[in-house]
Amino acid sequence: MTPEAWAALAVVFMLGAMSPGPSLAVILSNTMSGGRRQGIATGLGHGIGFGIYAFLAALGLATALSVHEVAQLVLMWGGVGILLWLGFKFIKSSLDGPKISYVDEGGSSEVTGFFQGFMIALFNPKILAWMLALYAPFIEADVSIETLMGMGALGMGIDGTWYVTVATILSSGNGIEKLRSNAHIIDGCMGVLMFIFAALLAGGWF
Repeated sequence: MTPEAWAALAVVFMLGAMSPGPSLAVILSNTMSGGRRQGIATGLGHGIGFGIYAFLAALGLATALSVHEVAQLVLMWGGVGILLWLGFKFIKSSLDGPKISYVDEGGSSEVTGFFQGFMIALFNPKILAWMLALYAPFIEADVSIETLMGMGALGMGIDGTWYVTVATILSSGNGIEKLRSNAHIIDGCMGVLMFIFAALLAGGWF
């Protein structure tokens, strides 16, 4: 790939990370509930998951130049499942009322945040649609494995940096306290959004 192609791919990754969707919802929720450390852990998990996704997507497109029907179905229903799970989790959290205080749960909250960020990166329907629509033009049948790994690393770096930055900004000053005071309302809205995303994905709108 030429330097111009790498620059264009970087722009595609940046626009994908910055656009709203289920990933941002998870980062927002975990930063509110677990503070800066859990938010950053979620961002790191999402970046790693996205990097793996980007590499595998490039590898699949390079070998077949199309997504296999079975793989597409697995991703679709996997995405529906995790979106429904997140939706129920958000709704349950919203029914608990305002978050008065936060008790540090140590490593467990960070591990949970990392896992959630990692999983939503793999099953986010927005990422799947983005890859199919804008990633494919950068893939050639004879692309080298080094280039494929470079694509994955580039996606991992941009995506992880963006979401870690978002979590850091949200948890600076008294911003996180303002968010927590309205967390039950935001969680309820996020839960509804997760169900909507799941319905759209199952209906083939993504």
